[in-house]
Amino acid sequence: MLILASNSPRRRQLLDLTGLDYQVLAASVDESVRTDEPPEAYVHRLARQKAQAVATLIPPAERSQAVILAADTAVVLGSNILGKPANAVEAEIMLRRLRNRSHQVYTALCVLTPGDGACLSELVATDVTIRDYSDEEIQAYIQSGDPLDKAGAYAIQQAAFHPVQNLQGCYANVMGLPVCRLAGMLASLGIQPGNSILAACQAAFDHPCELYSNVIG
Repeated sequence: MLILASNSPRRRQLLDLTGLDYQVLAASVDESVRTDEPPEAYVHRLARQKAQAVATLIPPAERSQAVILAADTAVVLGSNILGKPANAVEAEIMLRRLRNRSHQVYTALCVLTPGDGACLSELVATDVTIRDYSDEEIQAYIQSGDPLDKAGAYAIQQAAFHPVQNLQGCYANVMGLPVCRLAGMLASLGIQPGNSILAACQAAFDHPCELYSNVIG
């Protein structure tokens, strides 16, 4: 019984690429950044807390058969974590800060087996360079409403705005779920994807993957 501990439609879209059957069960956690907490530690902590919170919702008789997948993604500019903007003003500030600059996107994965409490953890980082879009493009994008539920106020897959000029690393990681790395983690538990992850991911996003052979191959 594979459980995705997230209500994110993007994570569901990405997990669908594996061809695996799963259920969605999410629980709220406090996503505040602790004082002097590095971005890598922040996403690791939240991914684990999300998985553990969902584990408490599973009836004890079913825990030994459950595998919980949780993830947390952060957009990091310098040492600053850019979360989801609360409003259009914050979205504009974030998009201006990111414009024509490079930043990192970190995703921590936690695969928890609540029967024994074991948690497999991975951290994936992608370097992203944002293009030099205009002020008018920022305003049009904000008016679309798309930035308001996105960390860093942008979606890499947004075709009309196309914010990303270049990236080094995993495209799916920037969307919130590095499926190649996840497939390797699940395989270690005997859970094999039903689809070719390379073919499915590249067909979905038309982005050549430079990492697949190193992770799965």
